[in-house]
Amino acid sequence: MRLACPGSLAEGDGRLKVLACIVTYNRIDLLERCVDGVRAQSRPVDALLVINNGSTDDTVARLAARNVDVLTQDNVGSAGGWSRAIAHALENGFDAVWLMDDDGCPDPGALAILADNLTPDRACISSVVLQEDRPTHFVFPFPRLDRDGQPAIFAWPRKTPTLAGLQAQAKDGIYPFAHLFNGALVSCVAARAVGNVETRYFFFGDEVDYFMRLSAWGPVVSHLDAKHYHPDVTRRPINEFRLYYYVKNTLILNRLYFNKPLLRSILTVGVGLARLRARSGWKSLFSMTVGAQRRVLWKAIARGFRGQVGDDLHV
Repeated sequence: MRLACPGSLAEGDGRLKVLACIVTYNRIDLLERCVDGVRAQSRPVDALLVINNGSTDDTVARLAARNVDVLTQDNVGSAGGWSRAIAHALENGFDAVWLMDDDGCPDPGALAILADNLTPDRACISSVVLQEDRPTHFVFPFPRLDRDGQPAIFAWPRKTPTLAGLQAQAKDGIYPFAHLFNGALVSCVAARAVGNVETRYFFFGDEVDYFMRLSAWGPVVSHLDAKHYHPDVTRRPINEFRLYYYVKNTLILNRLYFNKPLLRSILTVGVGLARLRARSGWKSLFSMTVGAQRRVLWKAIARGFRGQVGDDLHV
C-alpha cells in the first residue's frame, strides 16, 4: 500500500506533497501568527490555505496583504471547516493535509518530523499540543489507554498532563493517540478510504469521530518531538453553547465507539458540570442545572442518548 495519491508525488522523488490548512473565525491576530509559523517551517509546505468560516473582522483583507490563499464560506462550525480543508486536499492531488486551527502555532521543525514519520501504514501523525506559556505541559492532557487502546476509566491518574510524563510512557517517542486538528498530518489515502469529517457535529466531537474512523484504517499517533503551541483553553469560560455540544456530542460518541458507554456518559455529564463551575463559576452551574438555563443541559442529555447529531441548540 503506498501513501501517495495517484500522480501527486512531487517530481517522482517520494517527497510528500503537503497542504497546510488553517480554519479560522474572527481571530485575525492569532491567525497571522499561525500563518507565520507555517511559513517558517524548516520543511516547507507545498501550499497554504486558510478556510475562513464567515469571519466578520478584517481577516480577508489582511490575508490578501500577506498573499495567503483563502476559501470563505458560511460559519458552518469547526467541523465544516475541516471538511472543506480535507476535500480541497483530495480534489487537488495532495498526499497529506496538515490541519490546525487559528489560535495555535507550529514549532519550526514540526512538519519535518511529521512528514518523515507518516509511514504508509499510518492514517495520521500529529504534533503534541503544548501550552504556549508553559511548554512543559499539554493543553489537552493525554489519556492513559486500556487494553482496547481506549481512554482508561479506572486508571489513576487517568491522564498525563506533562510532556516528560508522556515521554516516560512512550520510549520510542510515539504515543498511540492524538488530539486532532492542532497540527495533525492526515494521509490522503486514509482520508479517501474513511471519508470526510462529519459536519453535523458542528462544533464539538468531530475530531473524536474522525480519530476513531481513521484509527479503523490505520494507526493515529502523536510524535512527541513535533510540537504545536497553543493558548491554555482551560482559562476560557464555558457558556451554554459549549456545554450543550460537549455533553450531547460526547454522549453520542460514547455509544458509537467506546466500551462501557453508560459509565462514560455519567462521567461526561459530571466532567462537563465540573468544568462549568471551574471556568464560569457557581452562578452559571446553578443556572444550567436547576435555574433559568436548565433546559440546555437536559436537552443535551436527551438528544445525546437519542443520537441526535446536528446544529440544533436553538431548536
